[in-house]
Amino acid sequence: MARPVALLRSTWRTLTSMGTALVLLFLLALAAIPGALLPQRNLNEAKVAEYIAEHPTLGPWLDRVQAFDVFSSFWFTAIYVLLFISLVGCLTPRMVEHVRSLRATPVPAPRNLGRLPKHHTGEVAGEAEDIPALVGAAEGELPGWRKVTRREGSGTGAAPAATSGTGAAPAATPGTEISAEKGYLREFGNIVFHFSLLGLLVAIAAGKMFSYEGNVIVVADGGPGFCSASPAAFDSFRAGNTVDGTSLYPMCVRVNDFQATYLDSGQAVSYQADIEYQAGDDLASGGWQPYLLKVNEPLRVGGDRVYLQGHGYAPTFTVTFPDGQTRTQTLQWRPDDQITMLSSGAMRFDPPGGTYTDEWQRRQNQIAIQGLFAPTEQLDGTLLSSSFPAMNDPAVAVDIYRGDTGLDTGRPQSLFSLDPRMIDQGRLTKVARVNLREGQDTRLDDGTVVRFDGATPFVNLQVSHDPAQIWVLVFAMTMMGGLLVSLIVRRRRVWLRLVPGPEGTVNVEFGGLARTDNSGWGDEFERLTERVLSAMQSAERARRPERLQKKAEHP
Repeated sequence: MARPVALLRSTWRTLTSMGTALVLLFLLALAAIPGALLPQRNLNEAKVAEYIAEHPTLGPWLDRVQAFDVFSSFWFTAIYVLLFISLVGCLTPRMVEHVRSLRATPVPAPRNLGRLPKHHTGEVAGEAEDIPALVGAAEGELPGWRKVTRREGSGTGAAPAATSGTGAAPAATPGTEISAEKGYLREFGNIVFHFSLLGLLVAIAAGKMFSYEGNVIVVADGGPGFCSASPAAFDSFRAGNTVDGTSLYPMCVRVNDFQATYLDSGQAVSYQADIEYQAGDDLASGGWQPYLLKVNEPLRVGGDRVYLQGHGYAPTFTVTFPDGQTRTQTLQWRPDDQITMLSSGAMRFDPPGGTYTDEWQRRQNQIAIQGLFAPTEQLDGTLLSSSFPAMNDPAVAVDIYRGDTGLDTGRPQSLFSLDPRMIDQGRLTKVARVNLREGQDTRLDDGTVVRFDGATPFVNLQVSHDPAQIWVLVFAMTMMGGLLVSLIVRRRRVWLRLVPGPEGTVNVEFGGLARTDNSGWGDEFERLTERVLSAMQSAERARRPERLQKKAEHP
């Protein structure tokens, strides 16, 4: 029975040592590297599937060890939990010991102060009865030090002794000693730093469990906006481990206008969106609240933050079918060049009801558009490009297809490109390739007219909810504060011993010890001794008239 207990005690001591905590912290940082280098399933499952397909040998093995789910993997969680336990087991005894040291009185002076790393002797004028006044003067020069005064025979320490500075212990002589210490905040700063690290780990874990983040593209200038009551309202949604999507904060946002400022080179200087939002009672009353949304200046409402992440353009096309009925669609296209905002995308148009009575004919006469959009047209021959990101001279270069666009197949399709399988199978046939400027159109062989009506800006909004975010900030700040205190504050111990010397003098002996950093302690100790001796001499001069008067009265 004793053997397993001893083994458990040894294991616990090893786990709760500061060295083990540092190793686990290093392992945690090391374990996070795959999460930064490999695509993560909770961020982009399509990228994970693409990586596995491109690496048929390595990909499945990485998936087995949860390399695509690093931050929720069993091995990352194990390191995280062990680090938490190690910090708790390491810091709790340190905190108890620090509390005890705060309640303890400074230790008595060593019998031989001459053996300490810093030592100094001095002499001031005075008599034995002047020693209490000299002690008071010395204590006045030690503000911020914890100090205690001991007299010979008090029973609190070794008997004070006068020394000659040679290192030999002389005979005891009646006197008084002062023990002083400072720098307790250093250990306090260390404890605050490590407990803040512990709190930071807890806050990050809580954020992982209760946070969510969604991204959605919203078309400006009268676009429909969106409401965040359900994950289905977002284009992409990442939920915490305990978030099931049924308790999202309800909020609606619409974008009235978007403005971007650019340099002549096309480099963006600033983005801002004039938005309106509904939350709380406004959802019932129908009222809208205005807000100017800027980069790094999110809208904060109901614990959620709405960030302006980026922008692009949503071209508008109108398709007029042979019977005169029209379909108009505005859809975002993906910016392929972030400097010139040259974008690519696709659209699919289903004929209006009644245009074709036969279901098969309706599918064979769907219209699809795929191509490029340039906010400021630049032509190199017939190849379309963009010379500037602002919408100064919009134009498109598109391929127009007719046939089955796959809208009724039930298979998911890319928002920004047509299904290549439909084209390869001949179910979608290219009928035209044209360049169009705003307001221009083209007529197909069956009389269908496709018109480019222009484009509208869109913004990419990110809705984030992290109830632990404020605690992450608090613990990060206290970590920095604790680290700063532990680096600046230094532990020091000083002892003074005052014993009567030759007639009319008092011998003062100093001893000093740096308990942590010894850098600069020599100059600090010398300044301290000079200051204390000077204060003692001033106190003796102040008492001299009183002493002379007493001698005159009692010769």
